[in-house]
Amino acid sequence: MIASILVVCVGNICRSPVGERLLSKLLPAVHVTSSGIGALVGAPADSVAAEVAAEHALSLEGHVARAFDPEDAAQKDLILVMEPGHKREIVKQYPHLQGRIMLFDQWTTATGIPDPYQKPRSIHGHVYTQIEAAAVAWATRLNPHKEVTL
Repeated sequence: MIASILVVCVGNICRSPVGERLLSKLLPAVHVTSSGIGALVGAPADSVAAEVAAEHALSLEGHVARAFDPEDAAQKDLILVMEPGHKREIVKQYPHLQGRIMLFDQWTTATGIPDPYQKPRSIHGHVYTQIEAAAVAWATRLNPHKEVTL
């Protein structure tokens, strides 16, 4: 059983906070956190990402970016990364984590979710939609006997 999930992107201000909050909403019994492999440590969620999330009734309020910590990651049952390159980078530095890492969009496109940082609002909207679909797919996989809705 999956009791804890770490969601990882680069800066920990756009994609992973959205993924963290969506999975927390969909899987309330699972402890979900996020971090970044190149985190803007201490920064709040990106303002455009937060606005787009709010339009979907999801709050990123109170998010504070934190750096990927291999010791913390080793305590998680599942590590979900936004891009294949994130998995390669983590495994290169911390090979013992390999068996815990999967793509956030594993059950949708399994191609990775692009970084919307400093891109137009429309890109943020598209990325939000991808993250939401992937989060629903994960919640369905992890809790197959419960209807999953946001």
